[in-house]
Amino acid sequence: MTYQFDQLINRKNTRSYKWDQVGPLFGDKDILPLWVADMDFPSPPAVQEVLRKRVELQAYGYAIRTEGYFQAIVDWFGRRHGWTIQSDWITDSPSVVTSLSLAVEQFTAPGDSVVIQTPVYYPFYDVVRDNDRVIAENQLLVRNGRYEMDLEQLETLFKDGAKLLLFCNPHNPGGRVWTKKELLALGELCLRYGVKVVSDEIHCDLVHPGHVHIPFASLSPEVADITITCLAATKTFNLPGLHTSFMVTSNRKMKARMDKRIKTLSIHMASHFAQDAVEAAYNEGEEWLDAMLAYVQGNIDYAIEYLEQHLPQVKPMRPEGTYLLWVDCRGLGRSRQELLDLMYKEAKVAFNDGTTYGTSGEGWLRMNLACPRFILEQALKQFCEAASK
Repeated sequence: MTYQFDQLINRKNTRSYKWDQVGPLFGDKDILPLWVADMDFPSPPAVQEVLRKRVELQAYGYAIRTEGYFQAIVDWFGRRHGWTIQSDWITDSPSVVTSLSLAVEQFTAPGDSVVIQTPVYYPFYDVVRDNDRVIAENQLLVRNGRYEMDLEQLETLFKDGAKLLLFCNPHNPGGRVWTKKELLALGELCLRYGVKVVSDEIHCDLVHPGHVHIPFASLSPEVADITITCLAATKTFNLPGLHTSFMVTSNRKMKARMDKRIKTLSIHMASHFAQDAVEAAYNEGEEWLDAMLAYVQGNIDYAIEYLEQHLPQVKPMRPEGTYLLWVDCRGLGRSRQELLDLMYKEAKVAFNDGTTYGTSGEGWLRMNLACPRFILEQALKQFCEAASK
């Protein structure tokens, strides 16, 4: 089947956060939005069809989860990632961020230190601070044009008493797909110091040629026993508005604790729409995913080449995974406010401000490349022309 990624779906005036919030947030409703991480591509045909069928039922009452839903998840991770999981390890959650927050609440106490590796997706900060915990920052190192973990400094944080790590694999915003060697070294440290790991692997399916996603919990039974893996089909198949995710936890006591809290908050019920969409995506969306990844790879190549030719002062970090491009703009010599003005007022584009991901992100921008090529071309043209004035 041929899939079309070059046509833009008109999402304006549809309550789209990405398109309809540019005016209120950035000051101009006509700004091109390449910021929040959803795609401007239609979801797989199988997903569209199953949602149409659910709509046609006409009655939208309480729903249940079927064994087929859980089996679709098990089969996907076995087939796509070589990871054998069991259906009774799976717990549904409204979002990965919900899962992160609940894990911080359940496995630490107020005032405890929780490690995050920065720069990182901004809710990592929120779920620590808003639960009255303390951020223990393990800053990533830029080496050979990519991020690497500072394991020596990380060990000092574990020695100082941190007992929980929020881990991002693949990394957002830097696009690193951590290697088995890196993951094994991290796992050894966590086991040595008794540190539990909450691994955000929502981008696990968005990996580019030459790289392989390795689920952290797949390293060994011992590592699995200290790990909660947070996953979703939402980034993979453009379903974030359905608010669905799941955790995989083989440790029975840890899973029971998370299950109880989710039930206590009454966020455990099945959605009328979401589970059907996830099942259809995992069972019938693989060909679409491969085509989409090839298209995004073309966008990545185009963006990096365009920036090199037209604005060599900025240095993009080539992503190994995700559809996000992390760009070092410090060579432009602009302050944070000047960089914001460059985007919103001069170039009329919206990328993500790097300081959103922590102080080490100052001077960087994150670009969402999951859009038709002509949108990317126009955004880069406007940005580079404005920056060159």
